[in-house]
Amino acid sequence: MHVLVINSGSSSIKFKLYEAGSAFAVMSGDIGRIGEPGSYIQYKSGGGELLEGQPIATHAAGLEAIMAALVDEPLGVIGSLEEIAAVGHRVVHGGTHFTSSVLVDDSVVTELEASAALAPVHAAANLSGVVGMRRLLPEVPQVLVFDTAFHQTMPPEAYFYAIPHEYGAEHGMRRYGFHGSSYRYVSERAAALIGQPIEELKMVVCHLGNGASMAAISGGRSVDTTMGFTPLDGLMMGTRSGDIDPGVVFYMRRHLGMNVDEIDEMLNKRSGLAGISGAGNDLRDIVQLAREGNERCQLAVEMYCYRIRKYIGAYAAVMGGIDAMVFTGGIGERSALVRERACAGLGFLGIHIDPEANHGVTVGERAIDDGTAPVRVLVVPTDEEIVIVRDTLALAFGTSARSTEQEVPRA
Repeated sequence: MHVLVINSGSSSIKFKLYEAGSAFAVMSGDIGRIGEPGSYIQYKSGGGELLEGQPIATHAAGLEAIMAALVDEPLGVIGSLEEIAAVGHRVVHGGTHFTSSVLVDDSVVTELEASAALAPVHAAANLSGVVGMRRLLPEVPQVLVFDTAFHQTMPPEAYFYAIPHEYGAEHGMRRYGFHGSSYRYVSERAAALIGQPIEELKMVVCHLGNGASMAAISGGRSVDTTMGFTPLDGLMMGTRSGDIDPGVVFYMRRHLGMNVDEIDEMLNKRSGLAGISGAGNDLRDIVQLAREGNERCQLAVEMYCYRIRKYIGAYAAVMGGIDAMVFTGGIGERSALVRERACAGLGFLGIHIDPEANHGVTVGERAIDDGTAPVRVLVVPTDEEIVIVRDTLALAFGTSARSTEQEVPRA
């Protein structure tokens, strides 16, 4: 029995195929540049890897190419599509209606269409994946797992904006938060590694990648998070500005002559690390240039770490304490420099990083605190797809596949 995970984006579709009960994909890949010149399919399995240019005009055509790849010789891993027992979909925005993962039926699709205005680009892509897979595998149960669902436990004082109440209550203009599947997985793993029930822990989790966010997780429940109505809010990111005074937007419109679309593009695609450094959005390149004396890159690194550090303190205050700091995401897992600077000066909170542990082992789950401080500091690689597999199995068949507990390895 296999579970197929689909992540349908605006111009791409990523997929992974799992054998039920296994935490490792037997095949994975993606369709890229859908509807554009140079569209392609690439995938890998135990039999090898393939990258092939293909004219793929629509998401429907992309899904058909994935189905063909799964059974194709020599890299395909199943003999028939009938071996796919269930499909799990990553959906970016569930609004206030979807507070947990759901089994797909016509009413769910209708509600998803109704909430599309909250994330128009992502919603259209997510819907195309759901509708397309229901057409290709009409008898196979399908499950939607929402990025926003994990944060539906936030209290009203955390999710409402201080604008006239009807905008939030009636029009859904409020904080939603994202990266929910990542936070679920990482917080559960962190509790297991520490060896304490998640219900007893107060954690600050940093999901740091090109898109970055943080969450205050108390008792396994999200009580606050940095991303808001959209993924633009909060931390400085690869190309997104993060927190900004709304007055800046008015100034750009009134005095710089920029229209709404130009401002949107600038804040989402030309800001953050890329905008400050002038050297692109890859933190590795920026750090290297900073070490060579580039002042804009030095500023970008300092700004990036400063904002993380600021939110650590804020979230410790929100929860009335902190038991664990957890880093995940590409930057969180790999950048010892960011972890070091983000935690610098936080000894008053009980956060002390061991320099050797932080700079030592570079992969896998590990503790990087000094072993004596009251706050555990962990690096936990995320696995959002396995959360989707678990929920899909649970809703489709009443089963689950929890990760096993183990001790924290020290670097």
